Amino acid sequence: MKRLAKDTAIYGLSSIIGKFLNWCLVPLYTYVLESSADYGIVTNLYAWTALLLVILTYGMETGFFRFANKNRDDAPKVYGTTMISVGFTSLLFATICVIFSQPIANGMGYPKYPEFIAMLAIVVSMDAFDAIPFAYLRYKNRPIKFAALKLFMIFTNIFFNIFFLVICPWLQKKAPGLISWFYNPHYGVGYIFVANLISTAAVTLALLPDMLEAKFRLDTALLKKMLQYSLPLLMLGIAGIIDQTIDKIIFPFLFEDKAYAAAQLGIYGACFKISMVMMMFTQAFRYAYEPFIFAQYKDKNSTAAYADAMKYFIIFSLLIFLGMVFYLDIFKFIIRSDYWAGLRVVPIVLFSYLFQGVFFNLSLWYKLTDKTMYGAWISIVGSLITIAINIIFVPVFSYMASAWASFACYFVMMLISYFLGQKYMPIKYDLKTIGLYTIVTLALYGISLLIATPYLWLNLLLKTILFVLFLALLIKRDFPLQSIPVINRYLKKS
Repeated sequence: MKRLAKDTAIYGLSSIIGKFLNWCLVPLYTYVLESSADYGIVTNLYAWTALLLVILTYGMETGFFRFANKNRDDAPKVYGTTMISVGFTSLLFATICVIFSQPIANGMGYPKYPEFIAMLAIVVSMDAFDAIPFAYLRYKNRPIKFAALKLFMIFTNIFFNIFFLVICPWLQKKAPGLISWFYNPHYGVGYIFVANLISTAAVTLALLPDMLEAKFRLDTALLKKMLQYSLPLLMLGIAGIIDQTIDKIIFPFLFEDKAYAAAQLGIYGACFKISMVMMMFTQAFRYAYEPFIFAQYKDKNSTAAYADAMKYFIIFSLLIFLGMVFYLDIFKFIIRSDYWAGLRVVPIVLFSYLFQGVFFNLSLWYKLTDKTMYGAWISIVGSLITIAINIIFVPVFSYMASAWASFACYFVMMLISYFLGQKYMPIKYDLKTIGLYTIVTLALYGISLLIATPYLWLNLLLKTILFVLFLALLIKRDFPLQSIPVINRYLKKS
């Protein structure tokens, strides 16, 4: 558990810092871009790239972990075969999209911006290929290098965002001759995609030394076995990303007034960023947990370790939930005030991410028993729920329906996976403790909704007291101070 916590913290460093810095880009976008509709374009296109990234990796990350751990001596061969497969499909996809960028742009409703499509196709192809050497770093237990490279990409992206959206407009006014040869002041939102392309290319080059550790020889028999294992995970991944992004993909098509739809999507996308803290924690946990479950599988105490991991994941997720909703009056300032109407979705989305994280924890039973098809079917059920609720209710309730669709989807998936998991790979989860913390969280959140004094500082003080009560329960019951190394050393000295 200590090693898992340590690796989660290191892997999470790149994710949390990166997402936080991307948060800082949101107010930049809301002030620099002309309207929320422009930010709606960004939200929509990046939703597409998230779906395409899952398709282009087609479960081979998890497949790599599975087959590399079966026989660690064969890991370089597994690594090389995986890279050749994903590299070929990624290159093919990028080539097709670049050639047919104009027809694709026409079909997506952006006929004036075919270069956006070409740039994002190249970006998502490189991201898919880079996912394999990043998985190799996780396999080799090199979380520091993993985090360093992720942060390098993030800082590069942020630098060029600021350069194109802030510095260049300033130079355009002060010394236009310096930048007139490459800068177009009317390109606007396009520079967001240019910055992404530059940062992704930079990290791909930085990963070259790790790529060269592979044995670049395609083992067709091995590839066939890996695809048989991984392709069901592709269905799982597609269904999972649909659950996360389908609302942002289909949103513009559910309203006759496209301008209104784009503006509403921009508000929804901006407020969604506030809920990303829960996703950051889930992602960080996933990076550490996936290698952990395969490595621990043969240990006689593995089921106890899995149960402990689930309990602590939920406890800290609930802690994050309370921290976000109690201090939402502060977090809301990362976006412009005319976006605040969408803040109602934040608590709903936070719980959706919590359910998603629990579902990922539960997924170990079908990954370890090679019953990955079950995971695919569960996710398909979730996708059907998401799509149905969005299509039926979004035209009436706008993005609130999208938030509740995500909540319902992951809640149902979590329940189905739990009951099937208890049948095929029983694990005695500490439901009593989990239930206690959940009830306490909901009770404290309910009390916080009643706090509405005219004074912001008083509201925050009262909510802080509620937060401290939850921390006190956590420390007293499941996380004693002496278990924290630094505090334990201090207590011993005292």
